[in-house]
Amino acid sequence: MSTPTHDPHSGDRPARGTASENPGAGPTNPPGPGTGPTPAPPGTDPTNPSPTSARGSAGAAHANTAADMDEPPAGGSFARYFLRKLGGAATSMILVIVLGFFAFRMLPGDPVLKIAKERPMSPAQIAELRSQYGLDKPVIVQFWDYLVGIVTGDLGESYVYRKSVSALIGEYLGPTLLLTATAAVIAIVLGLWLGQISAWRRNSLFDKLASSTSLIFWSVPTFWLGLILLMIFGGTLQWLPTGGMITPGLDPWSFAGIIDVVKHLILPVVSLVAVVYAQFLMIMRASLLEEMSEDYLTTARAKGLTEDEVRRRHAVPNALLPTVTVVFLHIGGLIAGAVTVEAVFSWPGLGKLTFEAIRGPDLPLLQGTFVVFSAIIIVMNLAADIVYRFLDPRVRRA
Repeated sequence: MSTPTHDPHSGDRPARGTASENPGAGPTNPPGPGTGPTPAPPGTDPTNPSPTSARGSAGAAHANTAADMDEPPAGGSFARYFLRKLGGAATSMILVIVLGFFAFRMLPGDPVLKIAKERPMSPAQIAELRSQYGLDKPVIVQFWDYLVGIVTGDLGESYVYRKSVSALIGEYLGPTLLLTATAAVIAIVLGLWLGQISAWRRNSLFDKLASSTSLIFWSVPTFWLGLILLMIFGGTLQWLPTGGMITPGLDPWSFAGIIDVVKHLILPVVSLVAVVYAQFLMIMRASLLEEMSEDYLTTARAKGLTEDEVRRRHAVPNALLPTVTVVFLHIGGLIAGAVTVEAVFSWPGLGKLTFEAIRGPDLPLLQGTFVVFSAIIIVMNLAADIVYRFLDPRVRRA
């Protein structure tokens, strides 16, 4: 019977589960050069590290990952962004109101004297008329009355029409919106569609024709193009009406009236679309050409997508981002640019109203239409900033 031997170092062996059982840390496997105990973070006990340190490292990694996402950083909420843009729009509107008052008073001509030329009036009657219009008051008092009218919605009375300016604007706003909305929809659809095809087929015959034609139209003044169309299709060929919105005597809500309004719309709409669509085409083409060199399109082709799918599902949506701002800006400018077109075609809108007010000069009417046009442009700029923030994650993280 064998006698069990006694190991004198058995009491020095560590229990199971200790670090010495790790073959990479035992005495027979000493740690390699450059490896050693990891220093404890500041503020911790190196002999008793807190288990929360590992959780803190994981939380920091998660925070860094969240910062790379498309959500805005802390302090960049949509409310603050909107209020900042709204404050800028309000500042612009205040400057427009001030400019609209003092700039028009520098126009040559006295509206009271022009009215006096139309019918014989004595000096006493001229002075009474000047007092009736408030033109005998100091400029500061007139400016204060103008500000009070803006706030209360009372823009004064037109010298020419002898009606409330607010009522006149409400009456003439509908035809202007009909004209500009029709032109804007056609120009946006036509310009963006031709722009993406032109970019996708760059240096082709289609691209050269589309680009050269759009550059020609882009450089043409709107009123000059309107006059050319009016002389050709309204005068020489007599295919379309030369002016107005509807033939007198027709009901605008009847079928014959609607067809007649469409015929009157063709020439002014073409005049506006021909210039505006060219800008959308060139901007869309340039934006899409930048996207066509990106690596994600190569990845999409490697997945087996056709060229049409790559263009529609990947390239075009990204190319639309810089185009959105331009679209909104030009919608506002399109309404303001309708002044010359409506004057050429005698379209009964705000543009024609403004043109007649300049001939006066009808100061209350000029101020009212100027404020309305400027407010539309400012609102379109604000809408462009808000929509662009939703479309582009980089703006949300800025």
